[in-house]
Parts: sequence; C-alpha cells; structure tokens
Amino acid sequence: MARTSIHCLLVTVLPALATIFYAVGSAEASVHNYDRDPFREVGNAYLAGGGSEGLAATFFVPKPRHAFRSAVRDGLSYIRFENLTFWRSKETAEQNISYNSGLIQIIIFEAADRDNIGGSPYGGQRSICCSPDLAKLEGCKQGEVIRTPSATDINWPVVLNVHFKGKQLSARMKNREVYIQKTGMYNLFFISCDPNLKGMKVTGKTVWKNPDGFLPGRMAPLMKFYSVMSLAYVILCAIWCFQYVRYWKDVLPLQHCIASVIALGLFEMLFWYLDYAHFNNTGSRPVGLTYWVVTIEAIRRTISRILILSISMGYGVVRPTLGGLTIKVLLIGITYFLASEVLNITEYVGTINDVAGRARLILVLPDAFLDAFLILWVFTSLSKTLEQLQAKRSSVKLDLYRQFSNALAVTVIASVVWIGYEVYFKATDPFNEKWQSAWIITAFWDILAFALLCVICFLWAPSQSSQRYAYSDVKGENSDDEETESLCKESAIGGGDIGLTNMERRGAGTGDVEDEPEDGGGDGKRE
Repeated sequence: MARTSIHCLLVTVLPALATIFYAVGSAEASVHNYDRDPFREVGNAYLAGGGSEGLAATFFVPKPRHAFRSAVRDGLSYIRFENLTFWRSKETAEQNISYNSGLIQIIIFEAADRDNIGGSPYGGQRSICCSPDLAKLEGCKQGEVIRTPSATDINWPVVLNVHFKGKQLSARMKNREVYIQKTGMYNLFFISCDPNLKGMKVTGKTVWKNPDGFLPGRMAPLMKFYSVMSLAYVILCAIWCFQYVRYWKDVLPLQHCIASVIALGLFEMLFWYLDYAHFNNTGSRPVGLTYWVVTIEAIRRTISRILILSISMGYGVVRPTLGGLTIKVLLIGITYFLASEVLNITEYVGTINDVAGRARLILVLPDAFLDAFLILWVFTSLSKTLEQLQAKRSSVKLDLYRQFSNALAVTVIASVVWIGYEVYFKATDPFNEKWQSAWIITAFWDILAFALLCVICFLWAPSQSSQRYAYSDVKGENSDDEETESLCKESAIGGGDIGLTNMERRGAGTGDVEDEPEDGGGDGKRE
C-alpha cells in the first residue's frame, strides 16, 4: 500500500492534456494606474500610453452629473479620468512666463480610426504633431496633434487639452468621463508636441467600463464560460462519484488519481470564475486569489502531463511501478511546473497591460519545448506498451490502450491545428480589432482538456470488471486469461467447466492433453 500511495501521489490528478503550448493573453486591467509614467519621444512628439481595451457601446448617455455612479451594471460604457496630473521639471517651468505655458493633449481613438491621427507631408514619414509643412498642406495647427474627423462621427477621435499655468510644476485635468457610443477597440495616449516638455511624467488613473461591468471586452465572455465549465465539472464529478461509491471494492489506484483530477479541474474553473467576477465588480484583479488560481492551473497542467506519460508507460496495467524512470519523470514535472508558474504569474498577477511580445516569447519558449519533448516521450512509451500487450496477447488491455492512443492522437492533432489558427488569428489582427472573438482562443484549451478527461473517465470508469485492467504478474498472460478467471469465479457447477479451464492451461503450458475425448478439442476453441 505504501508503494501504491507513493506512485498515486506521483501521478495524482489528471485533467486532460492541453498539448504543445497554449496562448492565454491577459487583457489590460480596467483600472489603469499611472505612477509617474514617463513620456517617450516618438518622431516629433512626446507620448505616454494610457491603455487599450475593447469596449461595447453605452446603452444611453446620461445627463451631466456631479457624482459618479456606483452601480456596476448600469448600462453605461465610458473612460473615466481621475486625479490625472502631468509633471514637468523645475527648469522647464522657470523658463515660462505666459499663462498657458505648455500643452498636453489626451487622444482617444477607435482602432479603425488609427489613420486619423497624424499626417505625412509629401508622402514621407508619418508625423503625429503638426509641422510647418503640414500646417500649409493640411491646415492643421502647428504645435498640436494632427486629427482628422472620423467618417462615422465627426466628434471622434476625441482630443482633450490640458495646459500648464505660468510656472507651475504640475497641470491637473478635471475629473470627467468620455462615453463610448460605438463598440470597438479603443486606445488612449497622452501626447505633447512641445519640445520644452521633454522628460514629463504622468500620475493618476483612468477607469474603463463596459455596460455590464469593469471586465475588458475581450475577457467578459470568459466569466460566463468559466461558470459553464464549473457546471460541466460538477456534473462529471457527480457521475464519477456515483460509480466510485457503487464499485468501491473494485476501484484501482489509477481511478483514485482520476477522481483527484476531476476535483482539481473543478476548483480551477471555479477559482477562475471568482477571479473574473471580482475583476468585473471592482476593475482590478485580487492578487491573492489570482496567485491561487494560476498555481492550481500550473499544478494541473504539470500533473496532467506526468499522468499521461505514466499511463503511456503502462503504469498500473503493464508495470506496477515506474521503477528507474521515477526520478526522470519527477524531474521533468518539477521543471515544467516552474516554467508554467513563472509564465502564469507574469501574465496574470497584478498585470495592468499585456506582456510585451518579446518578453512573453521568452517565457513561452520553455513551455513549448517541454511540451514537444513530452509528446515525443509519450508516444514513444505508448508504442512500447502496445507492443508488450500484443506480445502477451492481452486483448482487453490492448483494446483499452488503442482507444486511449486514438483519443491522444486526436487531441494532439486538434492542438496543432488550433495553434496554426492562433498564429493566423494574431497575424491577421495586429490591432486587436477581433477582440470580441479573442476569448475563444483561451476557451478552446479548457474545452479540449475537459473532452480528453471525459474520454479517460469513460475508459477507466469504475465497474465490477475494473480488475481486468489491473497489473498482473502471472507469466504467460494471454488474450483469454481474464475472461477464463472470471468464468471460474462465477461458475457454481465446478465439474466440466473447471476441468476444461485447467486442461486449457495445462495444454498451453505442456502441449500434453490426457483427458476424456469430449474435452480433447479444447485447444481448438481458443482464438
């Protein structure tokens, strides 16, 4: 029992395989905080990014009001500016004596209108700020951002102006809201065309809200998705527990592990739902809960791969333990857990904006290489296990492993196809204009994992015949051993049937049959 417990612990939890690599992009938090964020020089402008989110159109535009609404699901969609303050150096402030001594412009535009910001004189390099040449060609105001009204709404892109006064070191914008009347991917930038304001910084925050809450548009469908997945796991858990209790005496160690997997998957889906629900109600992610859920996901992903690998090696069916391979399996499991945990924490815990493409690539590569290595190891081990079962002519176990192999192959093929689709999806959407369907990229991996888990639960479901799949150290095991032993136990007549069984085994071992004529044809009945 001790050895069985150790190996069950080694291969606990089996949520299905999410093969190769996954791409779960964390969208921006709805409350964007700016803690003295610096402006950087881009062309002839100085700018700081304020955020980018998918926002649905507001249900209505309320009358001006003095107090902000506190209701989360009030049908309003807006970007709210709170305590937004711009800071310049003391040297720059001392150089100005005029009342309006420096201009900062706040630009909000929908991704489809990105070309309405800036201009290009004579077809050359595009400029954000109006230059003398552009002032002559396009009639823009020199020293300000070039803005061309949108074809669908002349009030967009939105430009808000904030001025420094005299020699003040800071310029504060009044708290206000900009209502979103068209569904789209919106971008916010703070821009200055004044070269004297080089080195400026910004503090404060902006709150981005959708009609149903603070969840960014691309993440909002995931809250409903995780509630549905939680229900699916509850149903699977109920069915498994019913069979588990019904055939308790025949349960195998591997089935204990599968029960643990279902529980872990349920907790993961439930915690993701709670994380998104809190995010939707407050506009920020709960760091403690997010740590828990990303750690559970990393454990689930790691243990699923270890267990799939162990099953492929024939654990519990062809071999009672992993033997000398235990250390190797543990080592790759620990390595994979660390790589997955670092990636998850970087992407989700305390994240305000998406992880930069290059940084994320560095974090994803270890997962991708480890997944590729594990897939090769799994199918190599699976091939050897199938050969052993064929050599022993164990038809019941061989059929089980063939079905498992087919399910695993379909999972891998589906994963590869989906990764190709992900690459295509992102390559054809550089500005995130397909944000309303981006949630499917994340959801697919959880659906695939759940589907494979259901297949494994079906193949290894607790039943009165579960022991047929257990490891047996009887030498010369053949295709009918399990069935013959079952017949012997169920027979209440002992004479002829037991004699026939014993005769068959002696005949298979010695080739010498000395029995009555009517039993002498026993060998001819074997398949």
